[in-house]
Amino acid sequence: MPKTKSQEIIFSIMMVIVMVYGMVTYNVAINMGGLSNKVFLIALMELPIMGVIAFLVEGLFVSKIAHNKASKIVNLKKENPFMMIVMMSIITVCLMCPIMSFIATIMHHGVNVNFIANWFQAIIFNFPMALCYQLFYAGPFVRFIFSKIFN
Repeated sequence: MPKTKSQEIIFSIMMVIVMVYGMVTYNVAINMGGLSNKVFLIALMELPIMGVIAFLVEGLFVSKIAHNKASKIVNLKKENPFMMIVMMSIITVCLMCPIMSFIATIMHHGVNVNFIANWFQAIIFNFPMALCYQLFYAGPFVRFIFSKIFN
């Protein structure tokens, strides 16, 4: 895990890239009716804008809130530090999913009569995927790569 501010920034960039690309790929596949090679390219083109937005949202708001909430739930003196990682991941997804779904809904559907319905649908589709993807793939993958870089 990151030990310095610069390591925190690098870790966040890595996590944002992996999470945003995965989630954008998932959403593009849903919108196109399935997965194809074209989906990966479209997701790659959307990655820069959604990545910057996610990095700013996570860095300016979500990270601090998630850390504070997780610290109140997990007692590191009594529990394994792994529990703090899991709790931070869960809380981060709980906060980021509605926020990023809101932004994506505005970008892709605009603010119209069905905005709330479109936003809620995006949250309902994205939340289970984001949580599983974070806990079982993106989080462990980024922590593994990070540990190899900053051994």
